[in-house]
Amino acid sequence: MTTVLLLALGTCASSLMAATPPASAKPHVPDVVLAPQINAADFAQFDKTLSSDEFGGRKPGTVGAQRVTDWLVEQFERMGLQPGNQGSWFQAVPADSTQLLNTAKVTLDIASHGQQVKLAYHTDMIAETLQAKAQVDLKSSPIVFLGYGIDAPNWHWNDYQGVDVKGKTVIVLVNDPGFATGDPTLFNGRAMTYYGRWTYKYAEAALQGAAACFIVHTSDAAAGYPFSVLQNSGNGPQLSLPASVDPAPRLPVAGWLTRDAATRLFTAAGLDFDQLEKAAAKPGFKPVPLDATASLSLHSKIGHFQSKNVVAMIEGSYKPDEVVIYTAHWDHLGTDLTRKGHQVFSGAIDNGTGLSMLLEIADAFAHQPEPPQRTVLFFMPTMEESGLLGSQYYAAMPVFPLNRTVADIAVDALPIIGRARDMTVIGKGQSELEDLLAGELKKQGRVISPETTPENGFYFRSDHFSFARAGVPAMLASSGLDLLKGGRAAGQKAADDYTAHRYHTPNDVFNPDWDYSGILEDTQALYELGQYLSHPGIWPQWYADNPFRAKREAMMNPPAKPDANAVK
Repeated sequence: MTTVLLLALGTCASSLMAATPPASAKPHVPDVVLAPQINAADFAQFDKTLSSDEFGGRKPGTVGAQRVTDWLVEQFERMGLQPGNQGSWFQAVPADSTQLLNTAKVTLDIASHGQQVKLAYHTDMIAETLQAKAQVDLKSSPIVFLGYGIDAPNWHWNDYQGVDVKGKTVIVLVNDPGFATGDPTLFNGRAMTYYGRWTYKYAEAALQGAAACFIVHTSDAAAGYPFSVLQNSGNGPQLSLPASVDPAPRLPVAGWLTRDAATRLFTAAGLDFDQLEKAAAKPGFKPVPLDATASLSLHSKIGHFQSKNVVAMIEGSYKPDEVVIYTAHWDHLGTDLTRKGHQVFSGAIDNGTGLSMLLEIADAFAHQPEPPQRTVLFFMPTMEESGLLGSQYYAAMPVFPLNRTVADIAVDALPIIGRARDMTVIGKGQSELEDLLAGELKKQGRVISPETTPENGFYFRSDHFSFARAGVPAMLASSGLDLLKGGRAAGQKAADDYTAHRYHTPNDVFNPDWDYSGILEDTQALYELGQYLSHPGIWPQWYADNPFRAKREAMMNPPAKPDANAVK
């Protein structure tokens, strides 16, 4: 999942389920007939190879990245698929890399009331520039506490109202007010909205002209991951799309503060952080200027390179211009030579499992008695861990027009923990894709469950969201945790263990003792969903209250072109 996500920062395997239903309500899970190509031996070999040290953690711009993308093409060629981008297996994605060089000396220096507070890089805070500049100096920048840093007209909420933050350092809280209060009428209650995402907060601060934005990691629950995830994700070069591709304003300095660091900073300024945190969640909160300034110097090495989205397809026999997309990112966090012991971020779960599932589904489609009537595209984007950059690029420069794209089905960081009575749909309540998946699961005697931590905003943290934001119905599916052996308690325990000990660490390694029975049933269900969607005339819709519905309707019903012969 994406950097700084549980899914990069992204993603997914740790999403927990709703309360256990009574035993009488649990459906019987019959034996599921799998396509011959969907089997444990192939799945295990795929994941073992993908997470091997040979690929070096699959970091874009490295030798390991070249090896893994070449290997993926070899698998598709062996299966008999075709290149998915006008004769090419790849879509080139330009990228800037920013490698912070002075990490040992970086401190955020706070001057207030004659006091000096030094916040150390990595332990107290994380900082980077989003502008791909070699030298960035923040000098005596006035600090303003902006609550949650949200301007949301639809919620009648504007933390920026009445304050000019140009050239200033803004400090904001992670997540959104609904999470803090639990009030279901405030934003989406405990469920995170896009306004709670770090990507939104940085983008809004840049749009407002801030010189720096620091997000306070108030708790693991509010962020959805421990601060150690940020520390690990910040190692090595940070990637971004060039300004020529993504011209939106970017922050000179973007970063995170631990809760302890924020408390020390506010105390030096004569303020109580805990009290202000509570006040920030109430309607009518006003920004609070601190009698303090911030200084910071970032010296970085800037590089430019191209990474690759991998695209393979099975061409439709009847409607080849209409496409169903399966998505799983191939990249991960690379190798950290400064670590003792195992240095490779193998990413066996994140996202070796998703890639293995797509390869299994591709092989099944390739060996159908009849080809699909619509084209089926297997899309493996790069730079998901850097903020969904590969899928963002595809959504801006699609191989198939978005108004001919039926749907995107994405998988990311799937738990391999045995058979379950359910599958998880992250951010459940988005589109008719969920109804269609429910129909396929019913054949297996299973049901859909939502994640029970919607406050973590997993729906915004994986590559499907690039399609959703562009208007294409998109679903992020994951394995269920209501296990046949041990129920939800066992599933939750396994998910928590992964999050605590392996997610975004070198411990995310292949396990030869995994039980593939459940994930193979999930693979079959998503394969059959794609089969159904590959029939012409089927166009799943967003639900009526979905914010992306209007964009979809506009692309499917473009305004008529002006008549050049019309009388003026």
